[in-house]
Parts: sequence; C-alpha cells; structure tokens
Amino acid sequence: MDIALSKEERAFAERMRTFFTTEIPAEIRDRLARGGHATREDFLTSQQIMNKHGLAVPHWPTQWGGQDWTPVQRHLYAEEMLLAFVPPPLAFNTQMVGPVIATFGSEAIKERFLPKTASLDIWWCQGFSEPNAGSDLASLKTTAVRDGDEYIVNGQKTWTTLAQWANWIFCLVRTDPEAKKQRGISFLLIDMDTPGITVRPIQLIDGGHEVNEVFFDNVRVPADQLVGEENAGWDYAKFLLGNERTGVVAVGQTKARILRIKRLAAETVVNGRSLLEDPLFRAKLTRLEVEVTAIEMSVLRVLDAEGRNGPGKPDPVSSVLKLKGSELQQQATELLVDLLGPAALAYREDGEVPDGFSALPEGSVDALPTFFNWRKASIYSGSNEVQRTIIAKAILKF
Repeated sequence: MDIALSKEERAFAERMRTFFTTEIPAEIRDRLARGGHATREDFLTSQQIMNKHGLAVPHWPTQWGGQDWTPVQRHLYAEEMLLAFVPPPLAFNTQMVGPVIATFGSEAIKERFLPKTASLDIWWCQGFSEPNAGSDLASLKTTAVRDGDEYIVNGQKTWTTLAQWANWIFCLVRTDPEAKKQRGISFLLIDMDTPGITVRPIQLIDGGHEVNEVFFDNVRVPADQLVGEENAGWDYAKFLLGNERTGVVAVGQTKARILRIKRLAAETVVNGRSLLEDPLFRAKLTRLEVEVTAIEMSVLRVLDAEGRNGPGKPDPVSSVLKLKGSELQQQATELLVDLLGPAALAYREDGEVPDGFSALPEGSVDALPTFFNWRKASIYSGSNEVQRTIIAKAILKF
C-alpha cells in the first residue's frame, strides 16, 4: 500500500485542524496543552460543539449522526483532534456502547438512546470488570434474574471509570447461570438513579478519583433495556472490545505528548545547552518517535485494508495494536518524568508551586500523576498478557 496521504486526505486533515483550533474554546485546549485535566464540563462543551457540526460520531451509521468517511479520514479526524489538545468525544458513548446499540439494538432502543448518546445528554460508564473477573471477564458473577417485565440485578462492578459523572451504565450480567460461562451473559442498560445502586470511589495513588466500585442490590431494570438477545451479550462484548482495542492505540495522543516533551526539552538548559542537544536524551526521544511512526503505519495498513474490503469481524491485529500502543503510551509518560527530573515530584493537584520550589517548568503539573495513571494502559481493554495469548493462538492456530 501507499502510506503517503493523498491530496484530498491532506486537505481533509487541514479542515479538521481548522475546525478544532477555531471552534473548540481556546481556554480548554490551552489548559490541556499545559498538562491540565479535562473536567466534566470540558467534555460536555467539546462533544456538544462537535455534535452540532456533525463531528461527534463520524464512524456511526449516517442515520444516527455518522459521516460517510473512509477509515483513513476517521484516523485523521482523531489525530488532528488530539494534536489540537481537544477532549475527545467520550469513548464510553461513542466508541463502546453507541456502536453496540447501533449494530445490535432494536429500533426502539436506537431511537431512545443513540441521539442522547451522541450529544452526551446521557453520560455512560462501563460495567464490565468485577473483583474476580478482570482479564477473565467471562467469569463475571453479577446476575440479572427475569421477573415479569423486569430484571432484578445483584452484584458488583469495579474499576468503573467516571461512574461518579455517569447517569447510565451498560453492564454485562449473567442471565443463565447454567450455560457455558460465555453463553449465559447479556448486555443490559441501567439508569444510575435506579434504587439499589451504590457508587463508591477508589482512591488512586496520585490522589485522584477516576475509578469506582458500583454495587447492585436488587436493582429492578425494565426488560426493554436489554440490547439484542438474552444470553448473547458475550458476542456484543467482543465486538465492543475489538473496537476499543483498536482505538486505544491513540497515536495522536502519543504524538501530542511527544510535542510537549520536545517543547519542554528545548526550554530545559543543562550545563549550558538545551536537553534536546543531549545525545542520550535525543536518542531516547528519537527511538520513541520512530516506534510511534511505525505503529501509525500499521494503523494505516489496517485502515487501508478496511477501506478496500470493508470492516470484518474482530481481528487479532487489534490485539497487536493495543499491545504496542499501550507500551508506547507508557514510554512517553516515562520520558516526560525523566525530562523533568526532581520537578516531577512537586505535583500539586491545585497546580500551585509547592514549598521548596521557586517555579516549576510548564508541563510538570501532571507529569507524575500521568506516569502513574498510564500504568493501567497495559491492563485495560484486556491485559497485554491476554493480548499476547490471542496473538499466539492466531499465529500458531491452537
């Protein structure tokens, strides 16, 4: 394949760049460029602006707000968004539950949920992992027992990202305890305001609150909030995870972090020269850039094949991309901490300069929390050890 962008693709990327740098408030983008974290309001503002312009869910069916774009155009859209430091559309909505509903949901469920999912009028969270069902997700124990026109749900989910902000949760629940574990699972949509749901925060090592435990105690859920068929939820979950693993490569995000590293390194003077002139640091940075370029080429190859052949069933290549992409994300956060040295230890959640420091380099505010936070990249969406097993089975055919 020819990995060079065509004239039309370059023009498309320029249009996306112009949109993101003019329509999304500069206040949001500047804060993220300095290492700040997106707030709930930031996500809402940026996604609703994108949705107004038809750009929140370009990969969805056109009937529900999608664009008739090529896979490469979708890649360029995501990359330009991240390079402009724009909070991306909420992945739980746009990359996870939205495509599942659009593909497997009834017309009634599509009409009820898809417009509000695209506009972020509904904020979804993901109810998959449990205390004893993480990488072995099919061992989940949360049950949903049919009772007339309702399901009664009992159990616990954990590591539920941003559940404190969510008003709905999409859950994998066990509806047939007698079936083979993969075959007895269903995909259920649950209003977080339903009586019997408790959300408890999990405090992270960086002091933040991103993930939660969610408890279900005799929660009554209308049966018409089941997506697709009962006991077919494992197939829907595999579809969702295939999309998620391809998306978590986040080439644009890693490239944006490299731009921050370069800017900081140029401003950091050691022994009379900028750190960019230091051969050891430059070698680390160059190796990272080369590997990011290589994985971007791999992504483009996948997109080129999809553009020619159409999307197929989840492919082991998504595991390759997830595995290497998460490693590169971690390497970029490590290099940022290496660059800042002791200043990276001066983290303050409020961004103020702590005692003992006269000033802090731009970008040090989030360096250490980001380093800690991205240790998760090798675990979520299926741990990297599991991805290696999937890849090995595909190659060795066992």
